Amino acid sequence: MAYSPDLRTYSRPAAGVAGAAAIDAGLRAYMLRVYNWMASGLLLTGIVAYSVANTSLIQLFYHRVVTEYGVRIAPTGLGTLSMFAPLAFVLVLSFGVNRLSRQSVQALYWAFCLAMGASLTNIFLIYAHDSIARVFFISAAMFAGMSIYGYTTKANLSRFGSFLIMGLFGIILASLVNMFMHSAPLQFAISIIGVVVFTGLTAYDTQRIKVSYTQFAYAEGTEGAAKRSVYDALSLYLNFINLFMLMLQLTGNRNSNN
Repeated sequence: MAYSPDLRTYSRPAAGVAGAAAIDAGLRAYMLRVYNWMASGLLLTGIVAYSVANTSLIQLFYHRVVTEYGVRIAPTGLGTLSMFAPLAFVLVLSFGVNRLSRQSVQALYWAFCLAMGASLTNIFLIYAHDSIARVFFISAAMFAGMSIYGYTTKANLSRFGSFLIMGLFGIILASLVNMFMHSAPLQFAISIIGVVVFTGLTAYDTQRIKVSYTQFAYAEGTEGAAKRSVYDALSLYLNFINLFMLMLQLTGNRNSNN
């Protein structure tokens, strides 16, 4: 599972004075750019995951192991590396936010999406393809609904931020523990709580992006706006990926040979 780090600590340049109408138009353009980055990243991730899973390249990442309990999918060394590679890219982006150029940020984002695609190839081995498609569209509908809510609501969602972050860290710790326990009930609880947390984070992050832009009013075409749109897209991307994976664990239909 990919976990969302705190991407909210990068510096913000001061905005000039702008009229409400100009800020509103700029906000719509900025949000469209964020969603375009996110959608493009998801498309690249999906293409990579599907392509690797349905060619001989999959043998580089996973192999089937026969045990006394049946056949299971096990990662190779490269497969294990691919699981942790996306986290490495996110950490580089997070800690290098104020030092990286726009071109570097964008290149790292594309590299992250490629690495994430490689890490998700196993879902095509574990789950039926029609089930993956169904869960994807369900997750997309949930994400869109919560993002629209976060953008349009007048309620202040920032007060829930600390609870959502606490829930995120709780999920991470519980998942690490369950790597050794292999408890099905605990995994079910993690999935349920995770869906709640990441749907909440979707609304929270969407409102955060909107409020931040409204307050600082980045000018179109500036270096800060270009970099910031990628970071904001990454936040929403991670929320969606985590939501999708948790929903797949809850409702996905496994292949008959797994």
